[in-house]
Amino acid sequence: MKIQRVLVSQPKPAIFEKSPFYELSQKHNVEIVYHPFIRVVGVSLKEFRSQRIEILDHTAVIFTSRTTVDSFFHICEEARITVPETMKYICQTEAVALYLQKYIVYRKRKISFADGSFTSLIEQIIKHKDEKFLLALSEPHKPELPDALAKLKLAVDPVILARTVSADLDDVKLADFGMVALYSPSDIKALIEKFGTENLPPLAVFGDGALKTALDAGITVLANAPRPAAPSMVKAIDIYLDKIAEGEEVLPVQLSADTSNEDFIRSQQHKLAKKSRAKRTVTEK
Repeated sequence: MKIQRVLVSQPKPAIFEKSPFYELSQKHNVEIVYHPFIRVVGVSLKEFRSQRIEILDHTAVIFTSRTTVDSFFHICEEARITVPETMKYICQTEAVALYLQKYIVYRKRKISFADGSFTSLIEQIIKHKDEKFLLALSEPHKPELPDALAKLKLAVDPVILARTVSADLDDVKLADFGMVALYSPSDIKALIEKFGTENLPPLAVFGDGALKTALDAGITVLANAPRPAAPSMVKAIDIYLDKIAEGEEVLPVQLSADTSNEDFIRSQQHKLAKKSRAKRTVTEK
């Protein structure tokens, strides 16, 4: 079975030749079609106020996306809140940190960033453990980060600054595609809402959250990332297309338990407790 077209639930890149999917399209002679399944919108000032969060009660903000950066400063502008220059910002990636330049003067002393991984972000936050954090989130979001910060007993207030809604999929005809690549649980939910769970093309999904959402809905997944053999979506689809071209049977993907994040959090809890005991001993002396 030759796959001729792959639908990717991402915005179309400005220059396709520089996209990771370009080499895939050349290697397998497939057409890549981009169409977002979701869009993220900032919450209104009324929605923000209903959460009873006071921005100026915090000394640091944790950002995991550029959308929450936009929403945070839009809320501040609408509410006529002047963010103090002493406010610190901790970002999940350098790209998000650099995006802050749209609103503030970039200074390394008050902006820090992780490498995009969960563990790296936690380590950055712990470096500033004495701050009172505002955790900017989109709805829905993965519970791992707020749960981890609660376990570490840091002063953190989660706040929803953006919401994910389904995009317009009226012009999408799934029968025209040999594979669909989805990147989030919200993508899966938008797919189900519009097309149901039956007679779908082969799916490739990114992340355990998207995989679990698909499997819980009874949808078969034939390619997924990240994993050791396929760290990216492109590589996962590449492997799938190679197997199809060679006539190999592709088995459905199963969800495997990953306890690495929990192990990491336990190690950080131990370190923080040890530092706290040492601090109390010094104070008592």
